[in-house]
Amino acid sequence: MSSPLSHRQILENVLSGNTTHRVPVALWRHFPVDDQTPHTLAAATLAFQRAFDFDLVKVTPASSFCIKNWGSVDTWQGNPEGTREYGKPVIQTKEDWKKLKPLNPATGALADQIECLKLLKAELGSHTPIVQTIFSPLAQAKNLAGKTHLLAYLRQHPDLLHEGLKTITQTTIRFIEACEQTGIDGIFYAVQHASVDLLSQSEFSEFGKNYDLQVLGAINRMWLNVAHIHGENLMFDQVSDYPVQILNWHDRHTKPDLKNAQLEFSGVVCGGLRRWETMVLGTPDEIEKEARDALEQTGGRRFILGTGCVLPITAPYGNIMKARQCAYLLESWAH
Repeated sequence: MSSPLSHRQILENVLSGNTTHRVPVALWRHFPVDDQTPHTLAAATLAFQRAFDFDLVKVTPASSFCIKNWGSVDTWQGNPEGTREYGKPVIQTKEDWKKLKPLNPATGALADQIECLKLLKAELGSHTPIVQTIFSPLAQAKNLAGKTHLLAYLRQHPDLLHEGLKTITQTTIRFIEACEQTGIDGIFYAVQHASVDLLSQSEFSEFGKNYDLQVLGAINRMWLNVAHIHGENLMFDQVSDYPVQILNWHDRHTKPDLKNAQLEFSGVVCGGLRRWETMVLGTPDEIEKEARDALEQTGGRRFILGTGCVLPITAPYGNIMKARQCAYLLESWAH
């Protein structure tokens, strides 16, 4: 009898368009309070993985990790998604964009996150892929300026915002290069402004995609890169040509659905499960129903079962376990 495939082998098969004995499953969540030191974030991430044995480990620090060295401050106030609330914005005036200096990934919060990755890699080895969360330069700019102010800078002082975005991009590329040295398998690239609810097509192209492609140029040596498109009313076609292997978005709440996305994107799609209505408030039967529908849409190929975004920290243990078990309940679809 042949030995079971490792998580890495299952994902390699899916990326190549082949089938395996089951469908890969990946869920991820924030770990509030635990995400404030590298050792506690690594320990919480490992405990979650050991409980559910997902096919990849997405490392989810607080979104502030990448801008703390510029002076960002945030606090945990009980958000059920596990996210923290920002205090006084680092960018107080338009001139502050010019004051940002490139950060050294070997210092401060960036170095802490590299240490977390080293700890995870030492425990998980090469058989369970690890991907590190990376926020797009425009998403980082939003957190530096405050989400109510970013668009004003973008439209009233575009040249100064561009100066800031160039610095953020340079820092992000340096950090990714340091991440790669730890031996992780890829990044989870969070795009938060590819939505017509926020920007026009031309604005996103200039202030978002322009810098995204520079950052993603630094990942070509890693084999398991995910782009997450946040929000609704997406500019999906703006991101579907990004050089990543996997796309993840809120497929149950906004177009395209999984089936149509596979017509536009040549890689693997990840989704199928609603976060709140199903994973938090639903039943195991409802989880299986959504998983079966996702398998119908994709035929079990180029597909990872997951949620459209981060799993709320209030999701019941039994619901998470049911999602994991759907890999085997729907085994017939993988042949």
